[in-house]
Amino acid sequence: MHKILIVEDDGIIAKAIKNHLETWGWQAQWVADFKDVLAAFVSYDPQLVLMDISLPFYNGYHWCSEIRKVSKVPIIFISSTSDNMNIVMAMNMGGDDFIIKPFDLNVLTAKVQAMLRRTYDFSGQTHLLEHNEAILNINDNTLTYRGEKIELTKNDYKILQLLMENKGMVVSRDTIMSRLWETDSFIDENTLTVNITRLRKKLEAVGLYNFITTKKGIGYMVG
Repeated sequence: MHKILIVEDDGIIAKAIKNHLETWGWQAQWVADFKDVLAAFVSYDPQLVLMDISLPFYNGYHWCSEIRKVSKVPIIFISSTSDNMNIVMAMNMGGDDFIIKPFDLNVLTAKVQAMLRRTYDFSGQTHLLEHNEAILNINDNTLTYRGEKIELTKNDYKILQLLMENKGMVVSRDTIMSRLWETDSFIDENTLTVNITRLRKKLEAVGLYNFITTKKGIGYMVG
């Protein structure tokens, strides 16, 4: 079941959209804190976003740009500001479609259906893991921290995915080594230590200090 995030500060409109989408079998959530829409996006991990342009604190263009730093999830703008400049701006900021208010909910449904079909029929769903503002995108193996993308090797990505999937729990060295090398052959434990050390240096270079904690004699964890 696809999840849809509604970024709309008019409660009446947001509730009407949410109720309508749910009658079509989708899950829908309405953003309540407009100071940090990106946090709501990461937490909910939706497959589509409906984004108003005029919002409290920061406008929809800003939040579209922030989401684009961590995800390619489709974004449909909904706005009563329908001049060509706003439509062009929405597309240039990373939007995928534009619906002008007031709109028929059946038209909205048709656009949502078409967008979900085009995006996910062949490519699957998005998936994000987040910890301390670091966002790991499972689809394209990237890590983003405060808008900055961090270059990851294959092993970097596998380590982070395993630790972030088990956030708050210690993952044993043996488990990590099995994920990295997928072999029954003996692997020197120092090889894992070297990989962890290199990854920590990359994280620290962008300000992520103590992101990975060592549990001596057991393994590693984030959380």
